[in-house]
Amino acid sequence: MSQKARHIIPIGGGGFYRDQENLALEKYVIQQTGAAQPRVAFIATASAEPDNYLVSFYMAFLKLGCKPSHLSFFKRTPDVRAYLLDQDVIYVGGGNTKSMLAVWREWDMPQVLREAWESGIVLAGVSAGAICWFEQGLTDSWADRLRPLDCLGFLPGSCCPHYDGEAERRPALHRLLAAGEIAAGIAIEDWTGVHFTGTTIQRVVSAKAGNRAYSLKAVNGSVQEVALPVEYLV
Repeated sequence: MSQKARHIIPIGGGGFYRDQENLALEKYVIQQTGAAQPRVAFIATASAEPDNYLVSFYMAFLKLGCKPSHLSFFKRTPDVRAYLLDQDVIYVGGGNTKSMLAVWREWDMPQVLREAWESGIVLAGVSAGAICWFEQGLTDSWADRLRPLDCLGFLPGSCCPHYDGEAERRPALHRLLAAGEIAAGIAIEDWTGVHFTGTTIQRVVSAKAGNRAYSLKAVNGSVQEVALPVEYLV
């Protein structure tokens, strides 16, 4: 039996919470399932599951013809493995990545999410929900400054979201790369997603004209930043 394709689609920022009229990235994510009415699970652990975020999620994915639901860790929590392995898409929201990962580890989520990925369930997410899939992410989980954070390690290297949306992101990433404090990786602008099949970039897609993603690495103490080819969805 051939192995199912493994998909991860990290999104740099934007999305349904920012604009209910621009759901191009969400539509792209669900198209990867091939399902007529995809089952989409939302995990908003990083923001402590606020009602307005959940409502925005349900509004967007109902509009796209999905069967949306959400997984709570702060009320009564169901059988996490049974619930997640019954989905077509697992979509992770933004917020405090360090706190999110701490909660997840208490519930054995890293193992369950890897099983979901290897079974062909599409993994996606924005901001914290983008960087969590990599070996490292550049996070604002601490109040004082942006720092590298060890994450799940499904994808190699590092990821930085909000590359155009937050002024401190680019200089912080360049400084950490040049100092050898964060691994080479990608930086993703808002309204842009990077579609990985397995651990290889298949394509970069964006729901906003001009936005893109970049590959970055340190070379002899300086940082090499290369724009990746992008397909615009709108």
